[in-house]
Amino acid sequence: MKLLFSLVQTTVIFLILLFGSSAFAHFQCLIPSDDMIMAGDSKDLQLDLIFMHPFEGHYMDMVKPVAFGVKVRGRTEDLRGTLTMRKLGGFSAWQTNYRIKRPGDYVFYVEPSPYFEPAEQSFIIHYTKTVVHAFGLEEGWDEEIGLKTEIIPLTRPYGIWTGNVFQGMVKAHGKPVPYAEVEVEYFAEGGIEPPADPFVTQVIRADSKGVFTYACPKAGWWGFAALSRDRKKIRHNDGREYPVEIGAVFWIQVYDMP
Repeated sequence: MKLLFSLVQTTVIFLILLFGSSAFAHFQCLIPSDDMIMAGDSKDLQLDLIFMHPFEGHYMDMVKPVAFGVKVRGRTEDLRGTLTMRKLGGFSAWQTNYRIKRPGDYVFYVEPSPYFEPAEQSFIIHYTKTVVHAFGLEEGWDEEIGLKTEIIPLTRPYGIWTGNVFQGMVKAHGKPVPYAEVEVEYFAEGGIEPPADPFVTQVIRADSKGVFTYACPKAGWWGFAALSRDRKKIRHNDGREYPVEIGAVFWIQVYDMP
């Protein structure tokens, strides 16, 4: 028995060394077909909800979210009933279409169902947001939804050039999180070969007021995940209670200057 335990332990350590921590960087993705709707553009959006490793393009199953909606000009609309399930790489994801009705900033958000990660022996819940701007009315992009944890953008989260910095404040249970750890990943879907594992997931710290800063070096979608532990545990179907990683996730799109 001791020999078997030793072999298992050695295998786990080897896999951690082989794949590195980036292999376990989960992100809840909330990606709209466009982040800015201007005059002459289509008013119809497609929104994809995917649980994955965005840089590497590895998918995980996502069951139907607990909550999904949009907040615009102070009003919240429940969109959970509009979601349809789709398959990506054999794994379940979700999708919906949404029609922009009036000018303003549309803050889309999702609270996914808890996901149990055996490798980490914990549940994962990533409260995720993204903003779609419509027709020139720059109003509402920094509004809070009231999620258990969320990133409040301090930089307007659209119209961002490559190399611009993006700043956000990490909050949990309604209060800023000092020195929060923030993981950053590019939505490459496996299209980029990194020179080493640490390039997959960038890691930064917020300051004493929960504010982080990052300059995006490439055009495309970038995700920011500020991770912390929930105050409560969740009982798994094995009868045991496990800790819960709660993540405040925010997605922005970055553009190259012509």
